[in-house]
Amino acid sequence: MLSLVLPKGSLEKATLDLFDAADLTVRRSSDRDYHASIDDPRIDRVRFLRPQEIPSYLERGLFDLGISGRDWITETDANVVSLGELQYSKATANPVRVILAVPENAPWETVADLPEGILISTEFPSLTKRFLAEHGVKATVVPSYGATEAKVPDIVDAIVDLTETGSSLRKNGLRILDTLLTSYTELVACPPSYADDEKRSAMEDIALLLRGAIQARGNVLLKLNVPAAKLEAVSRMLPAMSSPTITTLASGDMNAVETVVPKRGVHMLIPALKAAGAQDILEIPISKIVE
Repeated sequence: MLSLVLPKGSLEKATLDLFDAADLTVRRSSDRDYHASIDDPRIDRVRFLRPQEIPSYLERGLFDLGISGRDWITETDANVVSLGELQYSKATANPVRVILAVPENAPWETVADLPEGILISTEFPSLTKRFLAEHGVKATVVPSYGATEAKVPDIVDAIVDLTETGSSLRKNGLRILDTLLTSYTELVACPPSYADDEKRSAMEDIALLLRGAIQARGNVLLKLNVPAAKLEAVSRMLPAMSSPTITTLASGDMNAVETVVPKRGVHMLIPALKAAGAQDILEIPISKIVE
């Protein structure tokens, strides 16, 4: 039913991990294969392409559904329908930023300080030109095809580039002057495909599964038994998405308690719960959370 296009390159592994967690495992003969499949009746064709190409191909109707960053959607000015952000990226769950960076010792403090004729290298020439025009800066924008941060200062004066952690910028003696765009990865669709009721329903199912897998990351399910006399004290210790689920057991004065908690810190929480009177504590991994 749906043709799906996924990003090749830096987002590839994180995307494959997400689809696997959503029970939409992508299968292909090797990591160099641009053709793939997913054992799901809603998806009949899968391709891998560079993320900067994906919005334009979706706009032209060559695929129904795809994953791309807001950065490339903005750069290409493609007419696509967003089914929402998928909050993951190459190294973290944080968004990436398209930033303007200059040498650490450069005298400029704001965009307005940039001199006329400044040479700026970027993989986002359209986005950069629009940004500079909005700020009244007359610059020469040079398209870059990789290793953009390494071109300052001997080739260009400044760059517009992606950053997630900022470590590469610091390593190359650069500092951020301004942020052009904050970009999450998005699930996006071809507008005519999204207008088709059957395809839209399938797209929304896929989006639900992917969001559920992301929501589950970093969380575990705790199940424990608590004597009635200890229930109030234990309940106060438990974080939850809404509130813990508490069920009175059939015999005795015990209660069964279930709650979703962050994985980080659970090694401190479990001994504290035990000391407060909880028994039979189980920590269970979660694959999806669908709210």
